[in-house]
Amino acid sequence: MSLAPPDSWPGADGAPLSCREKLKVLAENHAELAQVMRDAFEDAVLMGVDEVAMRRILGDLVQALPSPNRRA
Repeated sequence: MSLAPPDSWPGADGAPLSCREKLKVLAENHAELAQVMRDAFEDAVLMGVDEVAMRRILGDLVQALPSPNRRA
């Protein structure tokens, strides 16, 4: 598994996004998030958290993100 961004970003219709500005923002966000996750994961494991548990915890965070498409 790689921390590199995906080769393409699928749109809501399934077609890959092609707007250069959107692709730039997505690549920047991916790089920032990958670094933060890498740092948090490394810190936790070095402090004694089980690696498998930390991977689950990070995955749970992603699963708990609310959709910006849902209105409150």
